[in-house]
Amino acid sequence: MQIFYLTSINMDILNSIVIHYTNMMALGDPRVESWAFMGSPFPTLMTLTAYFIFVYNGPGIMKDRKPFDLKFILIIYNFFMVFLSFYIFVEIGLGGWFTDYSLGCQPVDYSNSPKAIRMARAIWLFLITKYIELSDTVFFVLRKKQNQLTFLHVYHHGWLPFSWWLGVKFVPGGFGTFHAWINAFVHTVMYLYYGLAALGPSVQKYLWWKKYITTLQLAQFVIVITHTSQIIFLRDCDYPPPFAYAILIYTLSFFFLFMKFYRKTYRKTTSVQEEGKPSTFYKNGLVRNGQSNGFKPKNN
Repeated sequence: MQIFYLTSINMDILNSIVIHYTNMMALGDPRVESWAFMGSPFPTLMTLTAYFIFVYNGPGIMKDRKPFDLKFILIIYNFFMVFLSFYIFVEIGLGGWFTDYSLGCQPVDYSNSPKAIRMARAIWLFLITKYIELSDTVFFVLRKKQNQLTFLHVYHHGWLPFSWWLGVKFVPGGFGTFHAWINAFVHTVMYLYYGLAALGPSVQKYLWWKKYITTLQLAQFVIVITHTSQIIFLRDCDYPPPFAYAILIYTLSFFFLFMKFYRKTYRKTTSVQEEGKPSTFYKNGLVRNGQSNGFKPKNN
């Protein structure tokens, strides 16, 4: 009798979960239902599960192996990401932010108008880049750059695919897309630096602006936090507040993590330079920006 009672309770819990899940999915935007990854959250969750398993086991698998030479692949990858990020920046802009979107309250346009569909597709493509960017971590592991698998790096790459899946599924337009628009621009600049730096020493010597990558990322967070904070005061805004609060919370977390990283790294760099020692340069980006995906450091 007790076993039957416990089984009945478990079935009630399971049925409740199924009902809540079904009700939640019914609230999704039907326009994106047939797009890749958007039918259910499980492909995204499985992708992220595989990602975290790889992060945990990858360094051990590579321990007794030689690092892969991925220079050519990284050059192609970085310049591809420059093109894709800039394309998304333009598309999100033409979908609203270059035209008639308001920096204040901006509801989601759920219609089938060409402009509304353009914004939804641009945001979906932005989500796709978050899956692609998991490759940054794969490159670290395959090249045995395990010191770059920091909490900041894994948290940043591991969180965004799921958070933006929710955004595309339920609010593919309006207020929250400002964050994606700014981020696409920052990634255009960031991957341009990585791509140029990956070309080798003949190009690296002209990359005087390498130290401003982290500054640009921090500025991005400040802009997004300032914009998103409006939701606290926009009482009559027809945009779901939970999504804005989610953007605000994780952007704040990124800001503090990047700021901690910035202070630690640049304070160390300054002290090293004051001692007359060469600073550290990374062929395919700076580890100090928390986002690099390339070659091992060498002294200039």
